[in-house]
Amino acid sequence: MKKAYLYLENGQVLEGQSFGACGTAMGELVFTTGMTGCTESLTDPSYYGQLVVYTFPQFGNYGICHEDKESPHCQMGGVIVREYCSTPSNFRCDESVDSFLKAQNVVGIAGVDTRVLTQMLRDGGVLNAVITTEETKPDLAALKAYRVEQSVENTSCTEIQVLPPQGDKTHNVALLDYGAKESICRSLLARGCTVTVYPYNTPAEEILAAGQDGVMLSNGPGNPADNSFCIQQIQKLFGALPMFGIGLGHQMMALAAGAMTKKLKFGHRGANQPSMDLETGKVLITTQNYGYAIDEASLAGTGGKMRFVNVNDGTCEGVDYPASHAFSLQFHPEAHGVSLEGYSAFDRFIDMMKEGL
Repeated sequence: MKKAYLYLENGQVLEGQSFGACGTAMGELVFTTGMTGCTESLTDPSYYGQLVVYTFPQFGNYGICHEDKESPHCQMGGVIVREYCSTPSNFRCDESVDSFLKAQNVVGIAGVDTRVLTQMLRDGGVLNAVITTEETKPDLAALKAYRVEQSVENTSCTEIQVLPPQGDKTHNVALLDYGAKESICRSLLARGCTVTVYPYNTPAEEILAAGQDGVMLSNGPGNPADNSFCIQQIQKLFGALPMFGIGLGHQMMALAAGAMTKKLKFGHRGANQPSMDLETGKVLITTQNYGYAIDEASLAGTGGKMRFVNVNDGTCEGVDYPASHAFSLQFHPEAHGVSLEGYSAFDRFIDMMKEGL
């Protein structure tokens, strides 16, 4: 296998073996703890602009299943693993991870100590990094200055799409696409909703004039505070229609209400994050993918009440806005393979639309 190198902004260099495309990729280095969900994570728009360390030691064992994609493309800038499996074995496998990454022009590096990298990120926080198959060293100053920009613009759809429901129609839902996972659409369609997917820069007036029954704010990548136009439109939608936000949509809903967000040291990425429902005391094991969180102290005076909290670090993971008929979640209730033990956010949203304002 061809050699590949991982350069960190702190000056460290790790050597490994290349898989996927040859070339160079710069991004924000983060880690995810998921043991499965290879296709889903690779195609999740929330990973846009990031180089992702997989903490599970083996990668690629069951290959890529196209049916499981969360978007048409690989969204990561690069992939870092301990051991890459070049001979996947699964009856649903459509192609290997290597061939998928090559077709998507995404670089990968295997054979590095992902435990050391993960501990480094947990202790010191996220770092910028470069994966390259070239012998030329990257510019360290440029690496330190790197910042993920225009992430929502580059992951949102560009045209309005209307998706018909599965079975009998129940409601019309406007889905604002900030980098939406396809499983959010599937969850709404399965409940009889006609889903109109709007680009991120759609004015609120256009949505309000379309006769929608509710508004869904999608997940997405990047710093929520970078999206001032989106936040202004959410402010106009607050209280006008029932509203449900996930991930980035959850964070921007809080900003629209007057709260603040903060960048976490290393974020929450994986399928084993414990989140407590403060109303019932029940702990859900959830899938998450984010590097920012709502500053819970800033919710005072916004009409928002914290509903879910991360058991590990106490960060806010869900907010209810009773007076505005809105609620939001940091975790992904639509994620594959996750049992939320009786809590169905999408059914709650459907009930909210049935009740009206």
